[in-house]
Parts: sequence; C-alpha cells; structure tokens
Amino acid sequence: MRSSFNTLIPERLKSAREKLNLSKAEAARRIGLTSASYVRYEAGDRNPSPQVLQSIAEKLGTSVAFLTGKTDDISPDVISISKNDDPLLFELINDTQSADDATLKRLLSYYHRLKTNN
Repeated sequence: MRSSFNTLIPERLKSAREKLNLSKAEAARRIGLTSASYVRYEAGDRNPSPQVLQSIAEKLGTSVAFLTGKTDDISPDVISISKNDDPLLFELINDTQSADDATLKRLLSYYHRLKTNN
C-alpha cells in the first residue's frame, strides 16, 4: 500500500479509524480535534503537523511510521498511560522501571497466569 505522501496519510488515517470502528466525529473527539479539522486531514485537504500526527497515532492505536508509510504494520510503537486516566496501571508501570529482573519475571509470570484464566 505505497502511494504519494499526500494520499498516504489520508488512506492510513481512514484505515486506523476503521480498524477501531470509529466514525470521523468519534475519531476527532478521541484525538481532541474538531470534526472539521479531522475530516480535512482524512480527505487530504491538509497535512497534520508532526505533533498532531503523533497525537493521532497514539489516540488511534497506531504509529507515525504507519501513518506516513514507513511501515505497513498498523500496530502502535508507543503506548501512553496517563496517571489521571489509569492511576493503578500508571503506578505499576512506574514501579517496574526500577524493578530487578527477578521481580519483572515474577510479574510477567503472574500476568500470564491471569491472562490464561480469563
């Protein structure tokens, strides 16, 4: 799926949005844009700035590399966790930053057991 930069971002935006089953208005809300702004990006009438592109990628669960055609892998390459939105997960991730290897292995083992039991 390679094409010129001007048509690639709109095609990739649409793909990422549709993967999440979002309307254009829902995608705009999730990203923090007006519907009109988002529609212009997806229509190819405007190119998002690098900062807006990063925000779009994060909110639509993909990567800037996918949106700009550097990869065909739609999966995210960055995950942001907000302390305000998910304080427990934020605390867990923050605590693991200084954990030793043995602790990390125990946490992963516990996580995998929980995941298999659900």
